[in-house]
Amino acid sequence: MASNNNYPKLHNAAWPGVVGKGSPDSEPIIALDTLLELTSKAEFEGQKFDGIDLWLADPHISIDSDKDAVKRMVDHIAGYGLKVGSFVAPIWGGAGGGSAMGDTDDVKRFLSQVRKASSIGRQMRDLGIRPTGGIRIDSSTGVEAWDKDPEGTKKIAATFKEAGKIAQEYGEFVVIEGEICWGGMHSWRENVKLLEMVGLPGVVGYQADMAHSMLFVLGANAEKDRILPKDFNWSDKAALDAAYHKVADALRPWTLDFHVAQNDGTTFGSGDHEKTGRHCQIDDPNGRLDVTKHAGYWLRDGKNELTKVMRHICWDGCMFPNAVMEAQTTWNKVLGAMVKVRDAHGWRE
Repeated sequence: MASNNNYPKLHNAAWPGVVGKGSPDSEPIIALDTLLELTSKAEFEGQKFDGIDLWLADPHISIDSDKDAVKRMVDHIAGYGLKVGSFVAPIWGGAGGGSAMGDTDDVKRFLSQVRKASSIGRQMRDLGIRPTGGIRIDSSTGVEAWDKDPEGTKKIAATFKEAGKIAQEYGEFVVIEGEICWGGMHSWRENVKLLEMVGLPGVVGYQADMAHSMLFVLGANAEKDRILPKDFNWSDKAALDAAYHKVADALRPWTLDFHVAQNDGTTFGSGDHEKTGRHCQIDDPNGRLDVTKHAGYWLRDGKNELTKVMRHICWDGCMFPNAVMEAQTTWNKVLGAMVKVRDAHGWRE
């Protein structure tokens, strides 16, 4: 029986329409309007998505949008009955940013993108459409480049600390996307080390994607931090639970943003995106996660009490085929999974 919980709010994500798409060897980018329509039409047992998290880069929403353009976009999204949550800031070199462990110009461009995103965030809050959410960043650095620089994590931490200070100026916070493809963020221990070096809890935190974070237990790109053996038998659910709980326990105190997702334990890349934890459809028979149960590892503390840190949670399904993403049934099923997570780990206000 469904609960009457109304928190955390349930959001879809716009960036899966862009990530790994748009290059000559990949599928076309999916327009923001298509994603807004699919999100607004999704329904599960009479419940709907509350909002959407945004990709602040062309062709969705330009990071260089002026106040009039932002206002038009706010009105446009509101027309679909949706709120706005977290942003992905385009901090990568190919999008106008630069490496977080790069030279002075790289870091300057990186931080400039954070400032632009923070400014848009404050404007959307002031306009009443964005009650929750942070600014998502990564190191914009590959694992190999990081591995060659013994000062890499220290440099990334310095950049992230400045990013946090910028976000604070606008009443924002920053979340780092721990994922095996980002140098200095490619293992659970490296993420904890990085966040401790930044030292701004509540301002610079972790974005826990269930699928990406699960891959940490396999030591992908970080063999020394592997928890499960190479020949792990996936039928051993208790061992998986213990390993995944260890990762969540280490990173939960830093977690400020949460993505519901499924993973089959493999890696995948599309277009110009490096291989990372593969997102699977919520009902994929090869999915390794018990989505409702494992979401609780992030949304509840070590005493099994609700943390209530995340005012909204988001679905992430990057690098799904367009045919899957453009089917309304996909989003009805996703919403159903999100509702079950809220029923189990939510609350009412």
